[in-house]
Amino acid sequence: MRQRRSCHLCLPVIPIQSLQPMARAAREAVISNRPEEIALHHAPDRLFDRSYDGFLFDMDGTLLNSIAAAERVWSRWALKHGLDLETFLPTMHGKRGIDTISALNLPGIDVVKEALEVERGEIEDLEGIVPIPGAIDFLKSLPAERWAIVTSAPSALARARIGAAGLPQPLKIVTAEDVTIGKPDPAGYRLGAERLGFNPSRCLVFEDVLAGVRAGEAAGADVAVITATHAHPLETFHPTIASYETLRVEFEASLGLRIKAAE
Repeated sequence: MRQRRSCHLCLPVIPIQSLQPMARAAREAVISNRPEEIALHHAPDRLFDRSYDGFLFDMDGTLLNSIAAAERVWSRWALKHGLDLETFLPTMHGKRGIDTISALNLPGIDVVKEALEVERGEIEDLEGIVPIPGAIDFLKSLPAERWAIVTSAPSALARARIGAAGLPQPLKIVTAEDVTIGKPDPAGYRLGAERLGFNPSRCLVFEDVLAGVRAGEAAGADVAVITATHAHPLETFHPTIASYETLRVEFEASLGLRIKAAE
């Protein structure tokens, strides 16, 4: 369960209850209306019969929970520019900050400057950032050369949040600066697989939002959806994982990585 702490800066008071549904809406993709199919396809044991050369992880919402911090910073920025929070907040999850701001087409602003302002705010506000349950041990169980992070966050922010959550720093990482087009474009996941030295089709992507899921699909990778920060079941045909605590990984050089149920 995510926890929110009060912001210490002097800002207009925004009831946090009103922000939570907005954020959830941005992370929920409705793909099917048939509950029996949803239940079948959600089963994480669909992953157990495959082996992979590498794992590619999104960061926010997939390995760590930064929702409270991100929404504090973006809410301040949005209010400064006269934006309606209910309309705006669902648009900023899972994408590069510069892409989010560019899409608004605000008159008379320097998009790069504004994105840097938001980035500085996010680096300074790390309060309440926590790992997804089981993520630390799960990552530590993997060979360091077999996994990478592919995030929409800039490099400095990504490293700061990884450290704040107590996660191991990856040997390989793809950040906002490494691609010209962010998710759902597959460039980030293709680059992540390349940096590991593997074909994307031999990789498993871990994601929590629709833009990232589509990026993984377009890259040709298998996708698992992390639902730890979702308040409602995610209706998707990809297998879903509520917690890394229920999983373990077996590795043999000749066979690759295999996900198994935790004993």
